[in-house]
Amino acid sequence: MRRMLALLTVALLVGCSPSSPPPEQKPPKPQAAQVAPDNAALGSPGWYDWVDQRLHISVDGHGPDHGSDEWNHAVQHKLGQEAPQSPVGSPQWQQAVDALLRARPAL
Repeated sequence: MRRMLALLTVALLVGCSPSSPPPEQKPPKPQAAQVAPDNAALGSPGWYDWVDQRLHISVDGHGPDHGSDEWNHAVQHKLGQEAPQSPVGSPQWQQAVDALLRARPAL
């Protein structure tokens, strides 16, 4: 009986152990689009790209021109109730959008 129990234990250990160690899992790196552009000035092409990618305004490069009235209103719409009350597209509005997106988790 002991011999059978010992064989069963060995069989379970051999059958359940992985043949190779699992690959080391590293935490995913944040995508460039999700990282706030620390040096990008408000209203710069880099800042517009970051906001666009955070809010998914353009799809596959198709969408309104960055900074246009249509783009600014799309940003305002995506922000919903959190949208700044400053005049859309103004420097104050850009500053409020920037602060909001930096404090908000990426989608």
